[in-house]
Amino acid sequence: MAEFGGNKSAAGPPVAGWKAASGGAGVSLETHRGEPVSNGNCSVSDTVKRVQNESGCESPTWESSGSDSASKAIPRRSSLIKDGSRAGRERKKTVSFSSSLSEKKISSAADCIHSMVEGSELKKVRTNSRVYQRYYLLDAGLQALCWEPSKKESDKARISLASIREVRTGRNTETFRTSGVYEQISEDCAFSIIYGELYESLDLVANSAEVANIWVTGLRYLKQYGKHALDMLASSQDSLRHVWLEQLFSSAADSDGHEDVDEGIRLQSAVSLIQSVNPGVNGGKVEHRFKELQRVRERMCGNERVTKQEFIEVFHDFCTRPEIYFLLVQFSSNKEFLDTKDLMRFLEAEQGMAQVSEETSLKLIQSHEPSEEGRQQGYLSLDGFTSYLTSSECHLFEREHGIVCQDMSQPLSHYYINSSHNTYLIEDQFRGPSDISGYIRALKMGCRCVEVDVWDGPDEEPVVCTGHSLSPPLAWRCVLEAIGKYAFVASEYPLIVCIENHCSHQQQKVMWQHLMRILGERIHTDPPDGGESYLPSPDALRHRILLKGKKLGSGSDVEDGEVSEEDEGAEMCQRLKSNPPQLPPKRFQLLKELSDLVTLCCSIRFTDFQTSSEKQKSWELCSFHETLALRLASESPGDFVNHNKHFLSRVYPSPMRIDSSNMNPQDLWKCGCQIVSMNFQTAGLMMDLNTAWFRQNGSCGYVLRPAIMRQEVSYFSADTRDTVPGVSPQLLHVKVISGQNLPKPRGSGAKGNVVDPYVYVEIHGIPADCTERRTRTVTQNGDNPIFDESFEFQINLPELAMVRFVVLDDDFIGDEFIGQYTIPLECLQPGYRHVPLQSLTGEELPHAKLFVHVALTNRRGGGKPHKRGLSVRKARKGRDYTALRDLGVRAVDDVFKMAAPQLREATDLRENMQNSVAVFRELCGVSVVANLMQCVLALGSRVSGPDGVPLILFDLRDQYPTLEPQGPLPDVLRRVVSTYDMMVQASRAVIELSDGIHDKILHIQTMAMEFHEKLQSLAAKEGLKGRKVSRALESFSWNITILKGQADLLKHAKAEVQENMKQVHDAALTGNLTKECAGVRRVQQKS
Repeated sequence: MAEFGGNKSAAGPPVAGWKAASGGAGVSLETHRGEPVSNGNCSVSDTVKRVQNESGCESPTWESSGSDSASKAIPRRSSLIKDGSRAGRERKKTVSFSSSLSEKKISSAADCIHSMVEGSELKKVRTNSRVYQRYYLLDAGLQALCWEPSKKESDKARISLASIREVRTGRNTETFRTSGVYEQISEDCAFSIIYGELYESLDLVANSAEVANIWVTGLRYLKQYGKHALDMLASSQDSLRHVWLEQLFSSAADSDGHEDVDEGIRLQSAVSLIQSVNPGVNGGKVEHRFKELQRVRERMCGNERVTKQEFIEVFHDFCTRPEIYFLLVQFSSNKEFLDTKDLMRFLEAEQGMAQVSEETSLKLIQSHEPSEEGRQQGYLSLDGFTSYLTSSECHLFEREHGIVCQDMSQPLSHYYINSSHNTYLIEDQFRGPSDISGYIRALKMGCRCVEVDVWDGPDEEPVVCTGHSLSPPLAWRCVLEAIGKYAFVASEYPLIVCIENHCSHQQQKVMWQHLMRILGERIHTDPPDGGESYLPSPDALRHRILLKGKKLGSGSDVEDGEVSEEDEGAEMCQRLKSNPPQLPPKRFQLLKELSDLVTLCCSIRFTDFQTSSEKQKSWELCSFHETLALRLASESPGDFVNHNKHFLSRVYPSPMRIDSSNMNPQDLWKCGCQIVSMNFQTAGLMMDLNTAWFRQNGSCGYVLRPAIMRQEVSYFSADTRDTVPGVSPQLLHVKVISGQNLPKPRGSGAKGNVVDPYVYVEIHGIPADCTERRTRTVTQNGDNPIFDESFEFQINLPELAMVRFVVLDDDFIGDEFIGQYTIPLECLQPGYRHVPLQSLTGEELPHAKLFVHVALTNRRGGGKPHKRGLSVRKARKGRDYTALRDLGVRAVDDVFKMAAPQLREATDLRENMQNSVAVFRELCGVSVVANLMQCVLALGSRVSGPDGVPLILFDLRDQYPTLEPQGPLPDVLRRVVSTYDMMVQASRAVIELSDGIHDKILHIQTMAMEFHEKLQSLAAKEGLKGRKVSRALESFSWNITILKGQADLLKHAKAEVQENMKQVHDAALTGNLTKECAGVRRVQQKS
């Protein structure tokens, strides 16, 4: 984002995200990994606007020079710091000159029209990529849109409002798409006016998203109601809110004991009323605003009573959110409220709800509309709409993930398991205190793997503590009692208790006695089945406790025996010494009774992956310290993933983490490691990731790993920095709209409660997915800062990705952290959502939220939409097809070669369909985020003829709705019809041909799998040795993964077509774009 400092003579700023001239020391271009960090709102101060006018800013192209500092990218932040601060990183102070057009918040079309009469500076984009800055305004008679200065004659530098056919948001015209400055234009600041018989477009870019919203809203009202729009609005605007507020005020007056409403109500009563509607608002600020009004009107008196007019005005200031108003009018058919059909359209098209009826809308209105009149008439006012959007129904987290929703019948090794490290510690590892509360807290949080280090204690009673440290001990008996009491409070699935046994033979007997007395029958004691290659499932082990520890060899049927000792504490102490000697593991006598209690989680020492593959049993478990695990993940990522398909792996923090800091669990999850032990007592990014990750399956402590990590034969490399074979990448679109009630950072030393917030959106997952983007800074506004910035992320492995929103203060002293929220990608609800912010320690911050829009599309890659559109017309030979690899084993290669034509045909079917949808979307004038329901609804606003009758209608009698002209069509609509027909043809091909191709691909995969067991011997017969054999095995896994993945993608493409046709069908009905056909009804959602 271009930022402006003290140099008053600098050239005017470009629209958000564009490079700015740097005429003085105060000008800098903040970048992030070499790109602008912001692409959103960059409205400027009146001073800067005046400078623009004085300098005669007529440059037709964007300025591109920058200061030296502009080339420096902000380094990626380290999030390992315990207190959450970003101390030590390079930080640049950013400044925002954003301001509303007036002090009054925009909350009606009348406000928009008045602002348009005053005029705004907008940038006009031409087809030759030239850009002109002009001053646009409505004429006094509300008859035309004019602009100045212009070389045209004054009567030509205008567009009659009567000729406007459509007002389109975003960069969604051919002029924008083919412009050389497309990437520099903010989607949220751009809009287009389509006018005239030839559907010409005037393509404009505002200085902020708010200004763009004002023009779009005002022009749409004027298009519908003409020059009488203001008269119509004056008679009806805010009637629902006004009547409701009058009733609210009268009720408060009655409660105060005053029959005469004109006397007003007590100041505290007025403040409480406003806080009842907006609980997060600061009471002191409301009170100050009332007193300010009274001073201005010279009516300060001792009783401090508030009049009705003052109450309504202050209510408007504190309870009106312009960003929600602009959203309401977008769906309200240019009314100041939503009726049941408007709400249906919003719920289906934006919120992704299925099977929505008018009854659904009416029920929602009854729940959220505050005015009695609105509830009776079935209208949702701005206040009701705000209530709905801030309710739990519009939470970002998908509610179905709040309960167990994954298959729990897979082997235990197929799940990530929520695990705690040294659970008894509540501070650091060396001197920190021990407490039973560590176990209670972890188990209540859904932890399914706790650790217990047991040592000899006084009075023949074993104790729990970290050996070789100063941490005080806990009684073994008390620890077991806490585990027994809370083991299955949060989850019914198996609890693993990792026992590190350092006790003498005598105290081991006491250990065993307490285990049997306290945990008893809940301990799983059935010996494992030697013939099974996988562990039992979590479902089969419900309410069972699995003990992890050392076990005597198979020859020790009668007597106790000697085993090697596990001692992570000793490892830590060795690391603290300057020159630690490498000592062999100690050995100790293990009580047979204790050994018999260890069944499915027997601890063994890791040698290498080859040894494990040949000798390790499914019930044997290796523990890795963090450093070793990360080295294996780096050197042998594929082998590590394959190892974890059959065996449990536990990873514990490096012995150097004496401060109880946490490793990044995703570094190990991406290798398939199931048990990544975390220090639950240490808040910060890493625990945020861990807590959020296990929330996706009802917080039961088990999360099913991605399919590609579970399949017997599959290719996946944990350190991949590209797309994953057989997995379709997704595009995540996030728009950060606004924040509400953002508190001052808890550790900030700054005076007052004012913050300068900005937001980071982080993606965590495999290396190819890890990235972050940030918004601009909004100065001195924590109550309702408007960001209005959109970001796009390609997610290559959606099943392992998480999204994290972090809100920081740009003008901090001591602490910048305001709040965060982390969520797995699989749990995101699409549409307009509120994000509840959490503190550093995970508690929800009262009333602090972000307002965002989220969409997921399956289109791969980014770039300009017009380039994607051109790919539809590209010859097949120019298309990238997924290639299979040669193994060097002729018999196997011959089988895989049979799949090549099927894979090409499958790719053509999918991409022809998806590209045809993209071109239809472009012609409908909607963004790449839009689904087909939104496309058809947008189309409905521009197909009316002179008499108001639609020029094209859908015939819904067939499985594939047809789009039929109702008379002569202008060229732009003829293109829409022909493009729609192409889309239907491509969709029909997917439906009719996909099953046959899918079955052929799977048949070839089955044939190839017959060679799996004898592949090594076949390779030897072909003369392959050493590394060539390994490459052949790897290529076999690659090919099998590709076949399975392409078959799945084709299956998903068929489901996508069925959903697309359903959306077209339902949108045609909702938008009244159907021919009168008997028996046509809404398509029922298939389960």
